[in-house]
Amino acid sequence: MLSFNLPRTARVTRAHKVATVVLVAAGATTALAATAEPSNAQTTASHAPAAVKPVSANGLPVAPKAGAGTADGADSSSVADGIKVTAVAKQDNSARKAAEQATQRPDNLDGWIRTSLDIMQSKGIPGSYEGLHRNIMRESSGNPNAVNDWDINAINGIPSKGLLQVIQPTFDTYHVEGTAKKLTDPIANITAAANYAAHRYGSIDNVNSAY
Repeated sequence: MLSFNLPRTARVTRAHKVATVVLVAAGATTALAATAEPSNAQTTASHAPAAVKPVSANGLPVAPKAGAGTADGADSSSVADGIKVTAVAKQDNSARKAAEQATQRPDNLDGWIRTSLDIMQSKGIPGSYEGLHRNIMRESSGNPNAVNDWDINAINGIPSKGLLQVIQPTFDTYHVEGTAKKLTDPIANITAAANYAAHRYGSIDNVNSAY
């Protein structure tokens, strides 16, 4: 049998080719692995947390805070504040008018009697317009500054004064809280006299002469 010996150089060349194939294959694998592995930027982006909308305890979205603005661009808190300011202004105006009315005192007999009747009713003091008017006309003719300077009270130094001719000790004892503490004040005089008459006669309506 004939034997052929390949030249040394041929064997070396073949071995190098095999090694080259192996190296190429390994390089391809490395290249595939490098391609499959994402970059740091891609990894960071893929793992970045999504924006989370706040929710309330019942799972519903939390309402926007006041002042965040409405869909049409208007500030809802400004609108609400404007309404509140208007309401407070109206309330203050009403309170001011009521206070002014309360401080406006009547300046005639009819007004004095009617105001006194309102106070008497609130204090549980009996009496009618007719009873008050009748006794006032007899005692003072409707003059709140009338003074009796001749009867026994005047002689004793405590003259009867005012619309219903009340002496100071009687006024002090039966003065009605909330009225002036001045004997000749029309409303204070009427209510004190009516209070006194209620205790002694049952009502000013039952008085038809000096009392």
